[in-house]
Amino acid sequence: MDFLVLKDSVYSSPAFVLDETEITRVLETLADLRNQCGCKVLYSIKSLPFSAVMEMAKPFVDGFSVSSLFEARLADEILTGQGSIHLTTPGIRQDELDELSSLCSHISFNSLTQYRRYFETVQSSIGLRVNPKLSFLHDYRFDPCRQYSKLGVAIDELGQSINLDQIQGLHIHNIFSATDFTPLIKTIEKLRQHFGLGLAQLEWLNIGGGYLFGQIEDHRPFVELVSKLIDDFGIEVYIEPGKAVVGRGGYLVATVLDSFSSDGETVAILDTSINHNPEVFEYQRQPELHEHGPEGAYTAILAGCTCLAGDVFGKYRFKQPLKIGDKVVFKNVGAYTLIKANRFNGCNLPDVYVSNSLRLKELKHYDYQDYRRQWLAD
Repeated sequence: MDFLVLKDSVYSSPAFVLDETEITRVLETLADLRNQCGCKVLYSIKSLPFSAVMEMAKPFVDGFSVSSLFEARLADEILTGQGSIHLTTPGIRQDELDELSSLCSHISFNSLTQYRRYFETVQSSIGLRVNPKLSFLHDYRFDPCRQYSKLGVAIDELGQSINLDQIQGLHIHNIFSATDFTPLIKTIEKLRQHFGLGLAQLEWLNIGGGYLFGQIEDHRPFVELVSKLIDDFGIEVYIEPGKAVVGRGGYLVATVLDSFSSDGETVAILDTSINHNPEVFEYQRQPELHEHGPEGAYTAILAGCTCLAGDVFGKYRFKQPLKIGDKVVFKNVGAYTLIKANRFNGCNLPDVYVSNSLRLKELKHYDYQDYRRQWLAD
C-alpha cells in the first residue's frame, strides 16, 4: 500500500481502507497451494464479512465458512450456488436448524449432545468439531484447547462415544495467527495416532484456520502434510483462513482533532476510537502505526474521541510533533475490526474504501439514519 496515497487522498475521516492488491496476493497464494496439494479453500467470513471482500475471494476459493444463520444467508447470497458453505458454532438454535440445513453444505456439530439431538434432521454433510487437547498458545483467551474449553469434543471422549462411520467429517481449529506449520503437523500426528485407518471412513477433514499463509515463506510442510492425508485416506481436506486473507489488507486512517499535555505527556485525540477496533481494548493490544518510528524524538499518546477513559491506542514515537489536522494510519487491522466495531457515544463508524495502485473508491458510508434505525424501537 502506498501510504502517501492513503494520507493524501481526498476522503472522509475516519476511513477503513481495504487494500485490494494485498488481499488478492494472499488469495493467489492460497489458490496456488490448492493447486499443489489438492486442499479446498474456504474464506472464513467471521473475520470480515464485507461483500466486497467476499466478491474478491470468490474466484479463488471453494466456498465460505460461517458461524451463524446470518453469515450463512450472506454467504449464500454472494456465492449464488457456486461454492460450499461450512458451518460450525458452539450453539445451534433449533428454530434455525431447517434453514441452516438448506443453506449449508456441511455442518460440524460442536458437541455430542447437539449431534445426537439434531443429526437425524440435518440434510447437510455432518461432521463433529474435535478438541485435540493440544495447546500451542500462551494466551489462554485465544486457546481453543484451554481447560474447560467450550470448543469441540475432547478427542478421547470422541473415540469412546462414536464411530467415525457415523459422521462424514471432522473439524479441528486449535491455533491462532501461526507463522509456521509445526502446530498443524503435531495435531495431525495426534489424529493419526488416535484414529489410525479409521480416518479413511471419513469423507472430509477441515483443518481450520489460524495459519497466516501469506506470511509463511516455506509452504512445503503444508503441501506434504495435506497430500499425504489425501493419498492415505482418500478424503477431502479443507482449510478456512480468515485473518490470513484480510489481516494485512486493512488500514484505519484517522485525523488528529486535538493535542495537549497531560501530566507531562502529549495526548493526541483522534476522530476514531478503539470502539472501531475493539480488540485493542479487549486484548490490551497496541496496533501498528505507519508513522511510528522507534528512534523518533517526539512522543504522543494516541487516544480516541469517546468519553471512555480507556479509549487509548497507545504511546508512539514520531519524527515530527503531531499537529491538529495530521493523518495517521493504523496498519494490519483488516480482521476483527469492522465486524466488531460499534458507535459508542454515537461516534459514527468509519467510511469504507477499497484501494489498489490505480484507484481509491468509496464502498460504504454510514449516516445518522443507520444509527437511528439501530436504536429506535420498532
